[in-house]
Amino acid sequence: MKRLAALAILILIALSFSIMVAEMPEFGHEENPINNEVKDRYVYKGYEETNNQNTVAGVLVEYRALDTFGELTVLFTSMTAIMAVLMGDEEEEEE
Repeated sequence: MKRLAALAILILIALSFSIMVAEMPEFGHEENPINNEVKDRYVYKGYEETNNQNTVAGVLVEYRALDTFGELTVLFTSMTAIMAVLMGDEEEEEE
């Protein structure tokens, strides 16, 4: 019974993935989400909205600030953990 339930779930997952792939737009089609107006806004109105000469910095700091802050927090936390592991307990090494 458990195998039948697992098989039914796997078939449903495979079917849903197949439907999603079939509904995707063609690669390079002009109506794809990647080809929408967001890039034009960043390039043409970025300086007006952010007063930043560097487009990349303007996008990262002004438009995507919370996302960038989250990424920096993850990097800082991982580096802190790595340093803590590498430095270890110095008192044990001295004895």
